[in-house]
Amino acid sequence: MTMSSFTTPAASRGSSILFYLNGQRVVVDHPDLDMTLLQYLRSTRLTGTKLGCGEGGCGACTVMVSRYDTDESRIIHASVIACLCPLVTIDGKHVITVEGLGTSAKPHPVQERIALLHGSQCGFCTPGFVMSLYTLLRNNPSPTEHEIEECFDGNLCRCTGYRPILDAAKTFADIAWRQGTVAADGSIYVSEPKAKGGCGIDGCCRLQTSPEAVVADGGSAIVHDPTKAPTSIANGDCDKGSGCCKMQKRHDSGLAECKVVNQAETDKAAVIARFQRYDPTQELIFPPFLIRYAKGATNDSEPQLRPLDITSTDAQSWCQRYIRPLTLSELLVALEKHPDAKLVAGNSRLGMQIKLKRSKFPTQIYVNDIPELRQISETSDGVTFGANITLARFERVLDVFAAKHGAQRTQSLAALRENLRYIANSQIRNVATIAGNIVTASPISDLNPVFLAAGATLTLASTSGERHVPISEFILGYQRTAMRPDEVLVSVSVPFNNEGEVVRAFKQAKRKINDIAIVTCGLRVQVDENRRVVDAAFAYGGVAPTTVLAHAAARAAIGGTWGDRAALDRVLGACQQELQLDYAVPGGMAEYRMALTTSFLFKFWAISCDALGITCAESMLAHELGDGDEHVVSKARQEYAPVEDRVIVGKGVAHLAALKQVTGEARYVNDMPELAGELHVGLVLSTRVHARILGIDAEKALALPGVVQVLTARDVPGENHWNLFKDEEILPSDTTHYHGQPLALVLATTRKIAQEAARLVSVDYEDLPAVLSIRDAISQSSFFSETRQHINGDVDTALAAADFVLEGESYCGVQEHFYMETMCAVAVPKGEDGELEVIASTQNLTETQMTIAQVLGVPASRVICRVKRLGGGFGGKDLRSVPISAFAALGAHHTGRSVRITLDRDEDMQTSGQRHPFLGKWTVGVTKEGRILGLRARIYSNGGFSRDMSIAVLERAITHFDNCYRMCATDFLGRVCRTNTQSKTAFRGFGGCQGMFLSESMLCEVADRLGLRVEAVREINMYQPGDLTPFNQKLVGWNVPRMWTQLRAKAKYDERRQAVDEFNRQSIHRKRGLAMLPTKFSISFDITFLNQGMALVHVYMDGSVLVTHGGTEMGQGLHTKMAMVAAETLELPLESIFISETATNTTANTSPTGASVSSDLNGYAVYNACKELVDRLRPYRQRMAGEPFAKIAMAAYLDRCNLTATGHYCTPDIGFDWDKNEGLLSFYHTQGVAIAEVELDTLTGSHSTLRVDIIMDVGRSLNKAIDIGQIEGAFAQGQGWTTSEEFLHSSLTGQTFTTGPSSYKIPSAMDIPRDFRVELLEDADTSALKTIFSSKGVGEPPLFLGASVFFALRDAVLAKRRQLGVTAPLHMESPATPETLRMACEDQLTLMAQIPQDLREGKAPSVTRI
Repeated sequence: MTMSSFTTPAASRGSSILFYLNGQRVVVDHPDLDMTLLQYLRSTRLTGTKLGCGEGGCGACTVMVSRYDTDESRIIHASVIACLCPLVTIDGKHVITVEGLGTSAKPHPVQERIALLHGSQCGFCTPGFVMSLYTLLRNNPSPTEHEIEECFDGNLCRCTGYRPILDAAKTFADIAWRQGTVAADGSIYVSEPKAKGGCGIDGCCRLQTSPEAVVADGGSAIVHDPTKAPTSIANGDCDKGSGCCKMQKRHDSGLAECKVVNQAETDKAAVIARFQRYDPTQELIFPPFLIRYAKGATNDSEPQLRPLDITSTDAQSWCQRYIRPLTLSELLVALEKHPDAKLVAGNSRLGMQIKLKRSKFPTQIYVNDIPELRQISETSDGVTFGANITLARFERVLDVFAAKHGAQRTQSLAALRENLRYIANSQIRNVATIAGNIVTASPISDLNPVFLAAGATLTLASTSGERHVPISEFILGYQRTAMRPDEVLVSVSVPFNNEGEVVRAFKQAKRKINDIAIVTCGLRVQVDENRRVVDAAFAYGGVAPTTVLAHAAARAAIGGTWGDRAALDRVLGACQQELQLDYAVPGGMAEYRMALTTSFLFKFWAISCDALGITCAESMLAHELGDGDEHVVSKARQEYAPVEDRVIVGKGVAHLAALKQVTGEARYVNDMPELAGELHVGLVLSTRVHARILGIDAEKALALPGVVQVLTARDVPGENHWNLFKDEEILPSDTTHYHGQPLALVLATTRKIAQEAARLVSVDYEDLPAVLSIRDAISQSSFFSETRQHINGDVDTALAAADFVLEGESYCGVQEHFYMETMCAVAVPKGEDGELEVIASTQNLTETQMTIAQVLGVPASRVICRVKRLGGGFGGKDLRSVPISAFAALGAHHTGRSVRITLDRDEDMQTSGQRHPFLGKWTVGVTKEGRILGLRARIYSNGGFSRDMSIAVLERAITHFDNCYRMCATDFLGRVCRTNTQSKTAFRGFGGCQGMFLSESMLCEVADRLGLRVEAVREINMYQPGDLTPFNQKLVGWNVPRMWTQLRAKAKYDERRQAVDEFNRQSIHRKRGLAMLPTKFSISFDITFLNQGMALVHVYMDGSVLVTHGGTEMGQGLHTKMAMVAAETLELPLESIFISETATNTTANTSPTGASVSSDLNGYAVYNACKELVDRLRPYRQRMAGEPFAKIAMAAYLDRCNLTATGHYCTPDIGFDWDKNEGLLSFYHTQGVAIAEVELDTLTGSHSTLRVDIIMDVGRSLNKAIDIGQIEGAFAQGQGWTTSEEFLHSSLTGQTFTTGPSSYKIPSAMDIPRDFRVELLEDADTSALKTIFSSKGVGEPPLFLGASVFFALRDAVLAKRRQLGVTAPLHMESPATPETLRMACEDQLTLMAQIPQDLREGKAPSVTRI
């Protein structure tokens, strides 16, 4: 059949798009074909939608896109990733952004609840979470808790640890405190008040006797003021009197001596009780016009839905022509005319190629508006799915067919459904299509292995007609298929399954959700009534250049008896032999990937035998081989006591900017509008790991329209060297020291032009020898000159007296900060006297100011640096942010124009530093009971190419090596390795967590070799109050033993230890682990002069107060705490206090915000300034008692009283002499204890964190709710550091391999503990604390407790090894990725996968840790 006659006249093809944006119609004529929806939104000043990664992996840019689906005759609301969504594809749709929901004065219930339940810290990711939840509610106003958790599978948060976000979201579910909506008989409606709802306490007594749905009390909505601490619920309690859940002491409460209710739950209940009711009938409606538009039923006078054919008006555009056909015939004709055109549907893969590989596709054809490609039909043989139905719809229809035809006939469909759950994320599945997953022929496709195993058939069409191709003949090689350039994939047909047939799908990734596969497979077997295998297909992805069938394994199975062990051994052997990988295979993990092929096959054997009713040893274990606890909905509890003696300080006040953050009103650096004539910076990055720079040729770049100037080291007017050691250049003059180092700056009129021009700059190199890893640096003696050694006692004598002297190594890897807002800055020249204003996302304004002044050769007084808020920092925006701001300043200096720089995520991860990896070599002498007598440790860090803060980080690692344990004699020697990698830098924990990890790993190996539980070794060595550390510091206020005992009892550690051991005795392939871990973290800057804070406080004549201090707000709630200190001290309501920003012209010579001391330093400075004002105002307050403060302030002003005060504070007594081992090393210690319980799938390395209990001593907290949030967020970051976050480099080129969320895996909402319990230690003696209101720093100390998950996983691996009889010592390095965990089990399948030494010779894994 020919289709060439089906054409659309040019006159009827459009060149404009029509859509609605937050309820308003928008028409864009000749849209920019390269522009994404995100870029468009931000260009219209809707800046609430953020750019976090640009590759669809973080969710910061989530918006809701609604459309009328003509196939289903209904409106579909979909959460969509705006950074990958081309603007031109929005025609006929309604886009709602976070600004379309509400404002800080009148927020939407979603925004209100996330804000007031502490779900927003830095706030950069928050709009994405808001929109994901909002979209869920638009589709289902009464979701389950499970649905709520799953809706966030595409949203990442680096601050909160997710718990408060999930708590807030679950208030919309059908649980104790659900407000407003009721589901009945399948319909959703807003109910009238019938009875009081729950108070907000989990298991509220009001709901214990009535099964009726909970509804909110009537009345007008009240938005809780975040500046006010929560108050108790109206009327106090319920009618249960003393039996009320709020009056009863919780049996499981850690507040043993406390006679009042857990204040955390009471605060939460009070906030929830005041929430406005969620009424789904009040949402923005879907414009009726768009329904008619989608149906093609608009009037002649109205815009018509028609094919689009848009030619770019910009000759530099990467896409020159965009075609949108509306019928299959139009598509085929367009393909015939444009055989090189790229088909676009969800744009998930194409967008990634454009973003990361800078690929250009001049002609693009959008295929998502063609009904013929979305048809679904069935016959008696199977189901045919239109190739262009979205994966989200595919999920839904698979469920329908499974229900209709039963489990046996839909085995293949169920396998597809299983893998669909783990493809990318909800936002991607809402737009990505079946066709996209198939035709890309990716070797790690999630669907192709299942289609291949199922025997699917594809239908291809062209103007010449249709043809049917088995998928086994369609995939030809790496990203190559049998589809001709003029063909399109129309449908895929999947046959029903027969009796005796079993199909399953398996996938393993670094993270279960929102991750690409390491290995994926679809496995099918069919047996007759005698269990004889009549057919089999084993399809794998991730083990070859494309999806492959394991033919030899299938042949080994066919004819054999399914269930016989001999058949299993034969099939496994054939599979392993057939799917061999080279040791240097791209992507690495060769042995792990091979082990997964047989592990999956073994799982399938057991599950299929069980499904077929075959009794064998393996089928009896089938129950172990599913997903375990991965689908358990998380729960959490926080505990702290009420504050009785203060009005404001200590109360659980919400982050003061939370409502602005959830509504998109909060402004970050890149939300500032561009100034007239503003330029953008593009970075020219090194493509060599270590080389001399022979020349830089910018001729081609300068020829590109829009390029203004290219700057190199020669253009630095002042000092090019910077940092404390002056061992790093702003722009390298003659040598590049790592792959990705910025070599030159391109200044252009747009960011796109600047980045494209940067790739046109040519650099000539002369390669030099390179060093990447710590071990290579040690072998080549590549060190920085500084050495840090500390000796306490006689180690040799102690070792001689020991029962055992043991030696070993410990290693912990790199961690990327992954702040959600990448590095950015804007430099604005003032036009006279060399003045420059720099707005930067930095933790270190003073260093930024001083360095820019030196680079430009001007006095520091000419440079003003300011910051309102950061979208996360974690230490990564301390020193490493400085050159980024300097780049902008340099451009502004040369051009006299405002200059903006914003790094893409991949640029940020390539250029900026990370957490230092550490290697410890230790010799330890112990008694047979495990008591440490002597320790000699050689500690090495990878510092990268320059010193940065590496010496201070090394010192902190050494001073934390003892953690919580008394070591009689110690000899610590530390060196920083010089390597050709990014300069490693500050990261939350600053070396302390690395030092503690090395020592705790050592204790684990000591315990193993002595046959002891490591917790027993920890206990016998634990410091007691008054003990001296190796650094001669007496432990005052030492509460770790108390917390250890208290948590052990409360969390029922001993009972759970027995339960875990019993579980492990019963379970073969799933093992549980339990670990109890303490931490002691020193609080103070290691450099003495940094221990000072500054503040400036103005009281205005209207009684309002402006506070400025030296700390930056990056999500940790510092401004909120400082405002609370000011309000408490001035005896004013919190709403009277305002903090606008941090700037060098208001608070000069500030210390960086870090080291967990910012509340201490700046809090006392604010207090001192306010105290001075209190003293000045005292006479007026006494004389005008009872008058409003505004009148008092005016009276003081009229009396010429100075209403401005500065505050300064310096930490007393601090300072340590390394040579003399004298002085105060730490001002105090923040302490904590955690217990973690995990479950490990020993066949894959996947794990679930079942439960975590934490108790922290944070002194007398300035804000208990914020401190709880800091504990949870830090824990999640520590959990990620030691489990999923593996930072890798190319072994061959030195290039950073992990450059974004697609390859680097921070924890997701599904990775946090399923049961997460955090409490603050109460009633501790704080008399020795000389801190502001006796509080303690809390930002960094809890992070190391995240390593409790690592040690629990180690415990689980040990259980497996003991079961297998493996007696060799277990050496496990961090992070404990699935690969690490699986291969550590050392079972038959991992041994089969080992690559012989002779096949490794001369090769290295393609990627490596450093």
